[in-house]
Amino acid sequence: MELKIGWLYPNLMSTYGDRGNVICLSRRCGWREIEVTTIPLDRETEAEAFNHVDIIVGGGAQDRQQEIVMRDLKGAKADALRHKIEAGTPGVFTCGSPQLLGHYYEPALGQRIEGLGLLDLVSKHPGPDAPRCIGNVVFELTASPLAEEVKSILGTNPVVIGFENHGGRTYLNTAQPLGKVIIGSGNNGEDGMEGAFYHHAIATYSHGPLLPKNPFLADWLIKTALQQKYQRSISLTKLDDSLVVAARAAMFKRLNVTNLLKY
Repeated sequence: MELKIGWLYPNLMSTYGDRGNVICLSRRCGWREIEVTTIPLDRETEAEAFNHVDIIVGGGAQDRQQEIVMRDLKGAKADALRHKIEAGTPGVFTCGSPQLLGHYYEPALGQRIEGLGLLDLVSKHPGPDAPRCIGNVVFELTASPLAEEVKSILGTNPVVIGFENHGGRTYLNTAQPLGKVIIGSGNNGEDGMEGAFYHHAIATYSHGPLLPKNPFLADWLIKTALQQKYQRSISLTKLDDSLVVAARAAMFKRLNVTNLLKY
C-alpha cells in the first residue's frame, strides 16, 4: 500500500514546527511498511497535483505569508483543494490554514484576507495591542464521527494536547467544533470551543506539533486515507507508543490535570 501526502506551501506555512506533522505521518506509515511520498503543494505546483494526494497537511503562517498563499491559492488550485476536501480526503490544518479555509481572516493591520469558504467560520485579530493566545492547550475531542472512531481505536474518550500561539480569534457559524477546551484559549478564549471538523478535515489551533503528541489522530488520518483510496476496510498494525504515553502523562501532571492520565 502507498499514500501521497500533500503539504500545503511548506516554505510559507510551517510555523512552530508544523512540519513535524508530516514527519509523524511518514514515520508511522514507514513502520507499517506503507510507502509514502510527500508532494509540496506550493506556488510552483500545478492544480493537477492536488488530485493525486491522499492526505493534506497545512501549517501555520504569519499574516504576510497568508496573504502570499491566498494570492496563489485561487482559481483552479482553490477548486482542486475544495474538491478534495468535499470528496472526503483526510487532512490536518493548523493555525493559519483553518483561517484560510474559512470565509475570511481580518488581520490586526491591513486588508481582510478572503478564504475559500469551505468551513463556515470567520477569523479576526482584535488588534495589535491585544494579547496573543499562547500556551499549552488541552481539549476533549467531540466532533462526530471523528471522536467515536478515535475512541474505537483508543478504548477511551480521546483528549488532545498541544500548544497554541495565535493572535487571531476564530468564530464558528454552522461549522462543527473539533473539541471542548479543558485548558487554554481554543478558538477565541470565549466560547470554550477548539478547532473545527468538516468531512475528514481536522482544523485546529494546536501546534506542538499536533500529531506526534496525539498519535491516535495520525493513525486515524492514515487509516481513513487508506480506506478512501483502496475502498475497503483497513486495520493498522499496532505500534509501541509507550514513550508518547509517558510524555503525555508527564504533561498532564505538569498541567495539574491528573484525572486525564488514563488518556
